[in-house]
Amino acid sequence: MIRLKPLLIVGSDTGVGKTVLTAALAAYWLTYRDRADLAQLSTSLGIYKPLQSGVGDREFYNQTFKLSQTLEEITPLYFETPIAPAIAAYKEDKPIDLAIIWQQFLKLQQQKDCLLVEAMGGLGSPITDEYIVADLARDWALEAILVVPVRLGAISQAIANVALANLQKVKLRGIVLSCSQEYSSEEIEELAPPQMISRLTSVPVLGILPYISDFQDIKLLARAASELDIERIF
Repeated sequence: MIRLKPLLIVGSDTGVGKTVLTAALAAYWLTYRDRADLAQLSTSLGIYKPLQSGVGDREFYNQTFKLSQTLEEITPLYFETPIAPAIAAYKEDKPIDLAIIWQQFLKLQQQKDCLLVEAMGGLGSPITDEYIVADLARDWALEAILVVPVRLGAISQAIANVALANLQKVKLRGIVLSCSQEYSSEEIEELAPPQMISRLTSVPVLGILPYISDFQDIKLLARAASELDIERIF
């Protein structure tokens, strides 16, 4: 199987659908690319969230996709306080060692045919008090998908994040619009018009991720991902 370049899933903000898109792409890989028995551990797929604060994504990924990774391999730096990792580290008096998350990234990159890296918030989210997600994407040479929520303000959020990506020389493969509730096509055009966003940012909109009621339904997740411009993503 061909080994793909690691892909960073980053949002225009927190709570915009990064985890849902990461899960949908993982489900697509396992359903259409891996062809492995979904009841068994997945060895070709890796999901990486370098830092996490509070119980959440790493536990969800581990349970849903039966990854051949421990929780520590999914997320090497974990903080109990459910706030931004940089602030949680300060409150808990724990260091953020960038070498640790880099070394684990290299290990997974060598082991996995498909490695999805979920960012901590948006490109401007702090990792330390001197280092943001965009810095990590640049330094790790990660190409990224930007998740923008379908809601009022989506256009300006997309423009601002693409501008930051360009400033930091982060390559964006495209933008995915994410729905946190069911929207009609007319409502999507009013709140987050794909063609306008693409024209204003000069970045292709790769599709719209619909509202998904059950995040653990692998078939539903895979079907949602299949409706995106999946060839540009993978």
